[in-house]
Amino acid sequence: MRTERITAEFVKSFPQQLEPGVLYVSAHFSTASHRCACGCGREVVTPLSPAQWVLTFDGSVSLWPSIGSWVLPCKSHYVIEQGKIRWSNTFTAEQLRRNQAEDGRALEKNRQSARVPWWRRLLRGDR
Repeated sequence: MRTERITAEFVKSFPQQLEPGVLYVSAHFSTASHRCACGCGREVVTPLSPAQWVLTFDGSVSLWPSIGSWVLPCKSHYVIEQGKIRWSNTFTAEQLRRNQAEDGRALEKNRQSARVPWWRRLLRGDR
């Protein structure tokens, strides 16, 4: 059964059994996890970082960018926005290839940026 709403539960580590409709957030491990919103029951893990997923919590939870479960049989694609699941279209093979390439570039830029001390990035005006 599809999940239409999700709540955040802040934990140090994830429980053995994930409950549907709950986004488990571990600040300690900079990671969030939940059961796929399509209802297939698979675990979806989202590393939290500026180059991957960004989580906001203001009483309700949002996770950006979208979650594309491309490696799962369901191929679900959705955004978590203010505790609601916003369903998106499935990517074509070409869209997926471009998205994965873009993700790779963002991760590499983030890794390179992390090698430069924070104060030097601040002085240079890096974002």
